Amino acid sequence: MEPGQHQQRWQCITGCGACCRLDPELRQEALAALDPAQRELYLSMVGADGWCRHFDTGRRRCRVYDGRPDFCRVSSLMELFGAEGRDADELAISCCLQQIRSESGGRGRVMKRFKRAIRLRSRPG
Repeated sequence: MEPGQHQQRWQCITGCGACCRLDPELRQEALAALDPAQRELYLSMVGADGWCRHFDTGRRRCRVYDGRPDFCRVSSLMELFGAEGRDADELAISCCLQQIRSESGGRGRVMKRFKRAIRLRSRPG
């Protein structure tokens, strides 16, 4: 990293839920990273509309947040992909940007809020 640049830090934002879109057709990489038991749980959570059945689409929040599976926790998901430290932040940010763009558009409020959140958490490298 060049002097004066800042490392972005991943941060979840409230009211997003882009990662709660579990449609298996759209999330092949995530499914491939899971073990058979996790994959079975994941698939059982997919609603008819492709969203997690625990996601409240009206209020844009998880109804089982405190008891959500490990693969719904970004730190655990990054471990499944073998990413740690800065690599984990970069991968999580990349995944979120892709999911948010897919679900809300690249210029919507959710994208702006996410970019602001990761920028505010930036620290000197």
